[in-house]
Amino acid sequence: MTFDFSIPTPDGPKAISIEPGTAVYFAGANGGGKTRLAVEIENGLGDRCHRISAHRALNLNPEVHKVSEKAALSGLRYGYVGDGSHIGNRMGSRWNSKAATSLLNDYDFLIQTLFAEQANTALVSHKNARAENGIPASLTYFERLAEIWERLLPHRKLHITGDNVKVSVTGTTDQYPASEMSDGERAVFYLIGQTLVAARDSLMIFDEPELHVHRAILSGLWDELEAARPDCAIAIISHDLEFIASRKGKKFVLRAYRPGSGWTIEDVPEETGFSEEVTTLILGSRRPVLFVEGGNTSLDKAVFRACYPGWTVIPRGSCEEVLHAVVTMRANASLTRITCAGVVDADAYTHKEQAALSAKGIETLPVSEIENLFLLPDVVNAIARSEGFDATEVQEREQQLYETLFTHAAEPKNQLDIVLRYCRRRIDRALKKVDLSEAQSVAELATVYAEKTGGLDVNTLAELAGHAIRNAIANRDVPNLLRWYDNKAILSFAAKLKGVTKDKFDQWIVRVLRNETVPELTASLRRNLPVPNAE
Repeated sequence: MTFDFSIPTPDGPKAISIEPGTAVYFAGANGGGKTRLAVEIENGLGDRCHRISAHRALNLNPEVHKVSEKAALSGLRYGYVGDGSHIGNRMGSRWNSKAATSLLNDYDFLIQTLFAEQANTALVSHKNARAENGIPASLTYFERLAEIWERLLPHRKLHITGDNVKVSVTGTTDQYPASEMSDGERAVFYLIGQTLVAARDSLMIFDEPELHVHRAILSGLWDELEAARPDCAIAIISHDLEFIASRKGKKFVLRAYRPGSGWTIEDVPEETGFSEEVTTLILGSRRPVLFVEGGNTSLDKAVFRACYPGWTVIPRGSCEEVLHAVVTMRANASLTRITCAGVVDADAYTHKEQAALSAKGIETLPVSEIENLFLLPDVVNAIARSEGFDATEVQEREQQLYETLFTHAAEPKNQLDIVLRYCRRRIDRALKKVDLSEAQSVAELATVYAEKTGGLDVNTLAELAGHAIRNAIANRDVPNLLRWYDNKAILSFAAKLKGVTKDKFDQWIVRVLRNETVPELTASLRRNLPVPNAE
């Protein structure tokens, strides 16, 4: 039994079909009409649909007044527990006649349903045991909920009785009321419970299911929920593109919503040259995309997002991956309709290599790696001034820092480490460009390989790097030294400006860049970063 509904669009109704045991995902930015879409689907499917609003209360009260299972389910599904409760009560009672904006406050109904089902199931099992008919006891919803909850949160254990729920830290005996669980724990409990008690063969709509749930368990939670109800289908509507990209299922992007014409909605294509995650993120973006070298570290994110506020920043790992992403996306410009560019580490690229990258839409940092930005003179000056030092103190601090930097760089072992890493990068870069596909024999393969790698003079590369470092030290040329010097430990030198450890300094940088509390620091970083060209 499929779940069929249509979504109004400017081009006419868009038909959507969801099979039981599968999920469909809708991604959209704020203002994209996500909640109104959830309401549209719910109204279209009527009693075959159960919607969990993004605007929901999470007050867990296990001591709530106990009622019959029928009354509890009526309250949960329709918001009304009186005789003759039906789908017609849902709009007025469950949603207070404001389906898109009303606060969903049904946790009490959920708890009442779980306790009532437990009592009824326990009674049946008791009667079967007394009759000695060999029928095994059935798991209650509470038991299934506890099993899933404890797999996701192994550091906590649920203790469920006939009329209460308590929690303990795994391995201890002290228990505390379930009402004192964290927001995340109550959210996980709520989502599991809603899934288990949903009517058979129904479509469950979850609007922003990621709220209050830690990203580390989010994917595992939905694996559990989908496995728990193979008879149902799930529709997830969210702006958490990373979560949606990690899931399997049909995906759509909500680009816009207008009351008169409906939603501008697009399928997320599976094959565009990107991973599914990046494709989803790109199509959901309303800003140009900036692919950057590096990972998802907090420092990388803080710097790039603060300094490129008009861009959607996507880390792509290596320079090669940034190049591939930019070239591929620009080749698919008619599909994505989003412009893009890239930024990579300096990696001691030659001027010719930098020009070649720039021609492809990729600019290079002025330093070897992002940490080095915080040792550039005007950035150091901004950090020192943020500490309240006067001009003389600022100058003294800068001199101390750079004396430490140049002394460190002058150490033969430190220089050798830098030179070796530079040579390895150049060798790796050269080998990746070697094409041996035309060789037709082992001998020919050996010959072609020798020809294409013979021009790689490691000694010359080493001398080039060593000379550049020694020259920068001799001339006290900080920017040029930082262009070659890839040693993350030197960030600790900048940390001394604040008298803290490197880890504490990292945290301070992330905090002030996110909160814009030291605008001089952000401004100094922007002055040193390249200006991408979005075509």
